[in-house]
Amino acid sequence: MRQKRNYGLLLFFSAVLLVIGIWIYRIVSGSVLYIDTATRGLVEALSGTATFTIFRWITELGSGEFLTPFTIIMSLVMWYVFRDWLPGLVLGLGTWSTHGLNIMIKQIVERERPSIFIAANAEGYSFPSGHAMIPMVCYGLLAYFAAKKLLSNKSALTVQVSLALLVFLIGISRYIINVHYLSDVIAGFVFGFIYLMVLIYLYNWVQALKGPTGKTSA
Repeated sequence: MRQKRNYGLLLFFSAVLLVIGIWIYRIVSGSVLYIDTATRGLVEALSGTATFTIFRWITELGSGEFLTPFTIIMSLVMWYVFRDWLPGLVLGLGTWSTHGLNIMIKQIVERERPSIFIAANAEGYSFPSGHAMIPMVCYGLLAYFAAKKLLSNKSALTVQVSLALLVFLIGISRYIINVHYLSDVIAGFVFGFIYLMVLIYLYNWVQALKGPTGKTSA
């Protein structure tokens, strides 16, 4: 049953990556994506409203000014709580490397933003959204490690759902305040989730190498 579920997930993400690959091809070719033209009306309707103001503040939870000290502090907390250097290292380097990966993809695609908003860290290229991609990894790893230390499944699920909702709100805030197209945000979520899974796999792999003594085996 589990193997069948994993096969289904693999097919799903393969299809999603195929769609995003088509998006990238069309963007690089200078085409306009239907998903973006079809969703412009909502952005225009929300401009200058209370909803815009709320999401303008939510977006700060995915900014470098917030995530940099937050990640450093939480990495130290992970080291203290787990009495192990690996969780904090994965959280810190994972978040930092996601930023580098996001910039690399943006340089390849070179998509212009729908608007520039310097105060909201909205400069440079647009695809994929860093505010969707980086919080997916940062808060995703935090949820993963926190769930390992919580005693009840209900508490673990509450933390995971809460942080997942936060990631969604941060990502979608970039669309609401009109500094990213909706396709930028969706691609950021997908790339971030895939990289999150890679980091979790690497963490478990290194932990297995370390063994119960906490030392890597030869």
